Parts: sequence; structure tokens; C-alpha cells
Amino acid sequence: MNQSNHYPIIDIGVNLMHRSFHQDREQVVQRAIDAQVSPLIITGTSVRSSIEASRYAAQYPGKLYATAGVHPHDAKSCTSETIAKLRELASSPQVVAIGECGLDYNRDFSPRDVQRKWFEEQIGLAQELEMPLFLHDREAFHDFVAILKEHAVNKAVVHCFTGTAYELRTYLDMGFHIGITGWICDERRGKHLKELVRTIPLDRLMIETDAPFLTPRDLKERVADGRNEPSILPHVLHTVARCIGKSAEEVAKATTETAKAFFRI
Repeated sequence: MNQSNHYPIIDIGVNLMHRSFHQDREQVVQRAIDAQVSPLIITGTSVRSSIEASRYAAQYPGKLYATAGVHPHDAKSCTSETIAKLRELASSPQVVAIGECGLDYNRDFSPRDVQRKWFEEQIGLAQELEMPLFLHDREAFHDFVAILKEHAVNKAVVHCFTGTAYELRTYLDMGFHIGITGWICDERRGKHLKELVRTIPLDRLMIETDAPFLTPRDLKERVADGRNEPSILPHVLHTVARCIGKSAEEVAKATTETAKAFFRI
């Protein structure tokens, strides 16, 4: 189904605790391992999902890791205990970053002032623990960057980057890493990314599926229910490699080394 892959690559963003994986989570992990996509980093998007991600990752030492954080959509459910719970989770060896956190002014599922408050709280936690941030920005660039600059953040990855050349240059100038997904395979929305990805230094570039979302639109074979999964990451790797004019092997090695260094795994 997917492009073959002979080089280990790391999927830095998998929503593995999503309900679409409830029936076959173990098989999804095994298919990823068989496709040389290992380790996987499971994205925590709420206190509950972060707990689930951490517990699940603990069952696969060295193969699965997790982040611990609250997505801006879920910021409205944060309480005075939220940061303490995330801090406790972050003490586990399998938890390697704080997030997914940031701002989302596209959906506004949480009020913007509430989003900003809990984004800042999570930045503070990451800095206290000297951990990297796993960031989400959607149509909130100005406030997003202002907050990160105010807190002098430099150890962060902007997950699922889909923005403009100006936004990319700003993030790179701030010292951030960039996560590229199957969005780059979308002939409608991802054309600009095919150009922009060339300007990302290989020691700042990481790749991810954001599974079960963002299934590459140009897969030759349809996937069941349109669900993305980590074993499809080689397809993203080959697309990125073509765009930047390097071999898949070189991009695989570079993005893997970059991810290992960034997440300290």
C-alpha cells in the first residue's frame, strides 16, 4: 500500500489514542515498526489523553513516547490542577515534550483569552522542566509569536506547519524546529509547502503523520475509512525528499537524528 522504506524514521506526531485506533492500536504500532517507522511520539491533547498516551507508551519502551499537554481546543476545561497533573506526567521517562499547546483562532472552541492563559502556563512548565514544546498555531500567528517571544522560548517544534514563507522564516529565526505532515502531498492546499520545505535546514526539519488526520491525498491506494496511520509516513518522507532534491535516505537519516536530539530519545 505504501512506499517502501529502508531507513528508520520517527513519526513525531501521532494521535494514537484517538477513537479511530481503538480496535487495532497494537496492529497499527506493529505496521509502523514493520515499515521502519519507529519510534512514534504520541500526541497528548488534554490531561486525559496525555495520561492515556503516557500509559500506553510505557508498554513499549524505546518504541513509543508521548507528549503531555492541553490543545487550545481543550483549554476551556483546564483547572487549577491542570499544570500539576502535567508536571507529574512529565516526570515519566516516556514523556518527552510539553504540548500539544498553542493557539487556534480558526475554530475558537475555547475563548481566546483562555487559550492564551493556558498556553503561557504550559510554556512556563516546559521552561521549569527544561523540556521542549510541541506547538500548535492556527490563524493566530501574531499572538502566538508575541507570547513565545515574551517568554524567550527557543526549544520548540511548530507541529504540522502549513503557513506562509514569512511565518516559516520567523519560526526559524526564533530557533524553532518545523514538523511537516502529509499536507505537503495535497495538490490543492500544499503547493506552497513544496517550495518552502527547501528553505528548512535539515537539522530543523522533522516529519509526522498527525494520524489519523491528514492522510496524503496522492496515495495510489485508498486507505480504509480514509484513516491515516504511521506506516504511511514513508510516503511523506519521499515527497519531502523530492521537493528538496535530496535522497530519501539522506532526509530519513537527517530528520531521525534531528528528532532524536530534539526529544532526547
